[in-house]
Amino acid sequence: MTQTFARPYLAETHVVENQPPPLRDYNTYQQDAALVEALAREGAAWAQPELQSFGALTGSREVIELGFQANENKPVLYTHDNYGHRIDEVRFHPAYHRLMQISMENGLHASHWRNPKPGAHVARAAMSYLQGQVDAAHGCPVTMTSAVVPALLEQPDLAAQWLPKITALEYDHRNIPMEQKSAITVGMAMTEKQGGSDVRANTLRAHAVGAEGPGQTYELVGHKYFVSAPMSDAFLVLAQTQSGLSCFWLPRWRADGSKNPLQIQRLKNKMGNVANASCETELRGAHAQMVGGEGRGVATILKMVTMTRFDCMVGSSAGMRQAVAQALHHCAYRFAFGKRLAEQPLMQNVLADLVIEHEAALALTMRIGRALDAGSDNEHEKMLVRVGTAVGKYWICKRTPAHAYEAMECIGGSGVMEDCIMPRLFRESPVNSIWEGSGNVQCLDMLRAMSRNPGSVDAYMDEVQSAAGSDDRLDRYVGRLGAELLDPSAIEYRARGVVEKMALALQGALLVRHGNPAVADAFCASRLGEHYSGLNFGNLPRGVDCKSIIARATPLL
Repeated sequence: MTQTFARPYLAETHVVENQPPPLRDYNTYQQDAALVEALAREGAAWAQPELQSFGALTGSREVIELGFQANENKPVLYTHDNYGHRIDEVRFHPAYHRLMQISMENGLHASHWRNPKPGAHVARAAMSYLQGQVDAAHGCPVTMTSAVVPALLEQPDLAAQWLPKITALEYDHRNIPMEQKSAITVGMAMTEKQGGSDVRANTLRAHAVGAEGPGQTYELVGHKYFVSAPMSDAFLVLAQTQSGLSCFWLPRWRADGSKNPLQIQRLKNKMGNVANASCETELRGAHAQMVGGEGRGVATILKMVTMTRFDCMVGSSAGMRQAVAQALHHCAYRFAFGKRLAEQPLMQNVLADLVIEHEAALALTMRIGRALDAGSDNEHEKMLVRVGTAVGKYWICKRTPAHAYEAMECIGGSGVMEDCIMPRLFRESPVNSIWEGSGNVQCLDMLRAMSRNPGSVDAYMDEVQSAAGSDDRLDRYVGRLGAELLDPSAIEYRARGVVEKMALALQGALLVRHGNPAVADAFCASRLGEHYSGLNFGNLPRGVDCKSIIARATPLL
């Protein structure tokens, strides 16, 4: 008989050590010093208790898990029901609906419109920024529902009918006529195959059913190649009339309860933003009402686009914060070559540089939020929105992919794994730069502002020169920029370089005036030299206080 001996040492091969705990169950607001400071600086200190509570929610393991579940379960298109009826329905995982519910009930789409007091846009941007760190994708319909308000106000009768439902603090995802709902979401459809950003090349036609003009009903015939959030209850769309490109309010259902022939052809197979659906659509006589003046469609819908572009700044700043928080957290716990990664000089150079980029992005974003709060009554702030949104949308969104990649590299191989949030952040990182007007579109928009609204350049220069005398490096940089802005030669060819310099000067001025001293000093030292390329992070010059920059930004569990 063979005797068997227990061999317990085979049961366990190793002990898991030298790994950070998961970054969850922490307060995303409280642990973000740059956000706390920006909220007070830009006039929204009154919102701190609400953000403290919301920060605890968005840092909780339950809500963080919702972001993973929503992105692991892509939306699915059902064009017909089992009886053959056309339904054009996109179905989402329950986690997506829960994220939408959290956002809508907390007013991320409407708090600034419901109570437009000083700091309202800043507070709402801060909430969106925290929620965007959980999941960026569902922010698309939330943003568009928010952004439609200024455009819809161009048609007072429609605004009076639908704004109460647009701004309701509820979420109802049922596929039913919006007359039967107490809360609705709104999307936007501009792009067509042949035109892309050149919306004046659109071929979607609008045919008057009866009388013509603002508020009247038209039938839309044609296509839209990129419709984001197709389960929205209504959309703002651009279509051609006899007088040119016009803007229309297009519901998914007709007023008589029949389905509007807005037919989804297929969902886009996107590399990022996957929890949110985007689609190609055919319109086969869909009923819509004209918003604003006939032939004034671009001017009308740009009132919406200005707000969505601002939210691109918010979203990219949020992506930067989540990326650098993950990198800082990992490096605070991980040991290599005898000491923590965060204590090693070369890694400190990289981490501090990532923090600086995020804090500069957030400072610019929240400053534009305050300018939005000032409204149209303050000419300086109005012009600053005009310039700062184009400049900020271009630069902040352009910097995000490199920032996400570098943060991923700080984490190493684990950062490439799909059970880490970093791959999702990386896939999301180019989205905001491309959507709502790509980099070239933003630069050309900046040139239009310079030619059509000369006061916008003056407002911009007043803003950056408000920091004059605070830092010699900034003063020299602004001087060189001023000379470049006065040079009209080959300005379109040079536009990207000019807008980049405008972004850096404005970020530098904000940080010098209001930012953390160590961050402001490092920003000026690293980014305002004549040969700054911005190609790689981790090239900070000697003398930067990396340790304090890292310490202030590292989340604590």
